[in-house]
Amino acid sequence: MALRWTGTLKDRDVTDEALWLNRRALLGGAAGLGLMGIAGGARAAEGDLEPNSWEEITSYNNYYEFGTGKDDPARYAERLTIAPWTVRIDGLVDRPGDYAFEDILSKMTLEERLYRFRCVEAWSMVVPWTGFELADLLELAGVQSSAKYVGFETVLNRDEMPGTAYRVLDWPYVEGLRLDEAMHPLTIMATGIYGKDIPKQNGAPLRLVVPWKYGFKSIKSVVRITLTDSEPPTSWNKANAREYGFYSNVNPEVSHPRWSQATERRIGGGLFAARQDTLPFNGYGDEVAGLYAGMDLSTYF
Repeated sequence: MALRWTGTLKDRDVTDEALWLNRRALLGGAAGLGLMGIAGGARAAEGDLEPNSWEEITSYNNYYEFGTGKDDPARYAERLTIAPWTVRIDGLVDRPGDYAFEDILSKMTLEERLYRFRCVEAWSMVVPWTGFELADLLELAGVQSSAKYVGFETVLNRDEMPGTAYRVLDWPYVEGLRLDEAMHPLTIMATGIYGKDIPKQNGAPLRLVVPWKYGFKSIKSVVRITLTDSEPPTSWNKANAREYGFYSNVNPEVSHPRWSQATERRIGGGLFAARQDTLPFNGYGDEVAGLYAGMDLSTYF
């Protein structure tokens, strides 16, 4: 798990792909699951995780608002307007309101985090994100003691999102976490990849990343965050509750109704690459398993 550093890191200060990979060569033997840092300072080692390339990360996406093909987001997302951008934070908070993206960044500590990313479709990547802990943003708004859940909403602009012409899902896309999941140090709001601004097809300018859950939980292009005392609706659960639960933690022992989750295909490994074993909680069980003590994880949450 990544440690906390203080500082005022901006996306432009974070390591770009070439320097990042060169640094990996120097730090190749060290332990750790995360990467973090401050501008001009040292970075912690990222262990043996091999990051996917910029091209792989930005060209193979699910973002159904732009189409259901894996290359549709890269083809069509450029039309999305992301400036100006505001995030409405409301519900059970002390300071509800519309928060400008630039104002949010000015108050956050950006860090580099190297995370596994596991799609419910049984493919995976390793992504070097830049972002800040969601807990810091929620604390900025002032979480009230009665709050138990956090709901999220993706931007909906039908003129710029050709996929919304089809009833693949009930738009806008919505997701949710339990409050303790949202406040966990591994849960971040990502603003960049490889030290560059996060591309539109990957959820610009601000997306959620919850690395121990299937990828659809990491909602893109967030425009609203709502604190509530009841479980919020989530898009894929509304579409098919039998296949997509609210929790959706990565679990190799529980198959999707239409395929196994025991193994995964690593993007970039080639057509004939061997499948890899899927890790419980996507490899973050030591950090997050305690959140689900007493819950029956043999069922599809």
